[in-house]
Parts: sequence; C-alpha cells; structure tokens
Amino acid sequence: MLKQIAISELRLGMYIHEFCGSGIHHSLWKNGFLLQSEQDLQRIYDAEVIELWINIRRGIDMDTCAVNTQPVSIPDSQATTVATMAEEISHAVTLCMQSKAAIKRMFADLRMGRVIETGQVTELVTRISESLQRHPDAFISLARLKASDEYTYMHSVAVCALMIALARGMKLPPQLIQDAGVAGLMHDVGKAAIPVAILNKPGKLCDDEFETMRGHPEAGAHMLHGNPLFSARVLDVCLHHHEKFDGSGYPHKLSGSQITLFARMGAICDVYDAVTSDRPYKSAWGPAEAIHRMAAWKGHFDEKIFQAFVKCVGIYPVGALVRLESGRIGVVCEQHEKSLLTPKVMVFYSAITEQTIPLCVVNLAMALPPDRIISRECPARWGFRDIDHLWSGLSAGKSHFD
Repeated sequence: MLKQIAISELRLGMYIHEFCGSGIHHSLWKNGFLLQSEQDLQRIYDAEVIELWINIRRGIDMDTCAVNTQPVSIPDSQATTVATMAEEISHAVTLCMQSKAAIKRMFADLRMGRVIETGQVTELVTRISESLQRHPDAFISLARLKASDEYTYMHSVAVCALMIALARGMKLPPQLIQDAGVAGLMHDVGKAAIPVAILNKPGKLCDDEFETMRGHPEAGAHMLHGNPLFSARVLDVCLHHHEKFDGSGYPHKLSGSQITLFARMGAICDVYDAVTSDRPYKSAWGPAEAIHRMAAWKGHFDEKIFQAFVKCVGIYPVGALVRLESGRIGVVCEQHEKSLLTPKVMVFYSAITEQTIPLCVVNLAMALPPDRIISRECPARWGFRDIDHLWSGLSAGKSHFD
C-alpha cells in the first residue's frame, strides 16, 4: 500500500517507492529501496526532496515508528543566540521598518519593469530567520501590528516569518527553510501588477475588481519566472497560495496532493496574517479567534500542516486576550516552549470586580496557586483598546514601521 508523506515525516525503516517532483536523480533509486542508513537520509535531504511515496507493506508507517527511527538532525546554519522577548522586539521593530521599505521599493521596481535586487531578498530572509531563532515570538507577533495602509507590504514580511517558523517546526532542511522564507516574502509579488486603486480600496471590491485581484497569483509567477534566485517552489507558492485542499480555490482548483507542500504551507500562513490584520474594509480578528475559526474551516487547509502551524504560533498566540480560572483577564505575552496551554499571560483586569488590577505576568506553567486559561475574550466586549502595547512595550495607537 502506497502513502504520500512530507520529508519531515521520513524515518529510517521506511520503504521509499517514489520521489515527488524533487531535484534528485531518480535513476539512483529507480527500483525503490528500504531506507536503512543515515547517509542515504542525508542524501535525500541534500537533494531538497519535499514529498515522497512510501510503501507501508514493505517498510514501517508513521504509526509504527519506533523511538530510534527519528530523522537525522540537520543543523540550521542561522544564528543561535537567545534573546528575551523585550530584547528581540527592539531589534524586530528596526527590521520590520527596513523590510517594509525594501518590499515597497521592490513593488515599485516591478511596476516600472525593473529587475528585482535578488541579493536584498536573500539578506532579508536571512535576517528574519535569525530574529526567529533569537526569539520565536517577537518578530511574528510584531509584524501582525501593521496599520491598514501598510498591509500590502507588511503582509509579505509577516508571511515570510510565518513560513520560516512553520518550515522549522516541520523540521525541514536548512535550504528548504530558506526557500520557505523567500516564498513567503515573494508570494504576493503579483499584486505589483494590480492597480493601486483596487489594492487600497476602502470598501468591498465589485465583481470586476475582485476578478482583477484574483489575477495576482499568475502575474506573480510570471514576474519571477526565469530568475535563477527563485526556485520552482517559490514560483509555485506565488501561483497556488490561494488553492484550497478541497479544490474550491484558485487559479487552478487544485485539491489534496495536487497542491505542493509549500503551497499548502503558504495558504495557511497567508490566511492567518490576512485575518489577524486590520484592512481598509475589515477589522482584524484576534489571534486566538483566528486559530479557532480557521480550525473550523473543513476542506480549506491541509489538517496536518495546520496542526504544525498551531504548534508554531500557539492555540493562544501572543496578543490573545484570555480569561483565567482565577477571574483575571490578560494578554498572552509569550509562548511556552513545550506546552500550548501554558503561555505567559500579562494580567491587568478582574472579571469578578470589573476593575483594573496591577500588571502582573503569570507563567501558567509554574503558577502558584495553579491557574489556567478558561476562555478566549473579545476586547470590544470589555471595552479594551490597544491592548497590544501591553505585551509589546510599544506605544499604543500608531504605526511602528514608518
């Protein structure tokens, strides 16, 4: 029986039947083989394979993997210095400003028919990746705080960071992590071909405008085609990040395994940042509300990849307003490295007395007496405004990326 898996699921003891669209020389493996050596596994990683078919009758399946059949650990070459949340936010503000300016120039160059400065793309992705390694929450959480008129440019920056985090969480090899970041940064580049009046329209698009907007994936793939910096994976994310797992997306109505691993990843990262961002015509959802709603969209996303995404950003991502069992209300300010249910929460209000209380960070993994999250809360329900300044330490009510 054949089964398609992602490279992150490959284990010693599996029987490899066929590789999917990789750069590997298929003649080396044409008869299939049982994966028994770490050297062969390393060669597959080096060949940048993304997906493959295994025969679970001739080798082990994911469900029967033993403890000692873990994938080879391939070190990420990025910086490994650890920073506190506050330290990395200060770095991330500058990096967000520089990234926004770079993407803005890139879009302007594309509109004028100029060639993209590819070295700048690589440098940006590397710097964003280094920020995520110093602290996994800071840059991703900060990029969400874009103003509505910054969306076109900052969305690309945010999706880049989300793609890197997701690829790293899925234990993809370093080159594929870098490629995921480039794909995220460039996924909406086709919007450079869309009239600015449509991109920035404050109201709902009419049918003709919406149809024009739907042309941006093909426009983006066309812009990047032939540029040696951008791999086939990057072009594919440009073209197919609006496909849905059930086949109801666009532009080609692909479904299931017809959609590549990277495009399935891109679809999740794109939607999460879109719905958690203020837009000219729509207010942002809270990050926890977004995770909850996206989980309910059956057929929209690859469920396994969505679960991996939730592990990266959290069930209660940074910035989520939550109520604790103790009656205190606060904002999630940092994730726990190993537990999705025990983040750090900055409490500031009592739902029992309906009064503010002294600011206090509660580490739910170590709280004494024990406390836990019992619900997501809507800031509007309590009349709270600009609560993101509590966890970020930045001033409320302004753009931080100008």
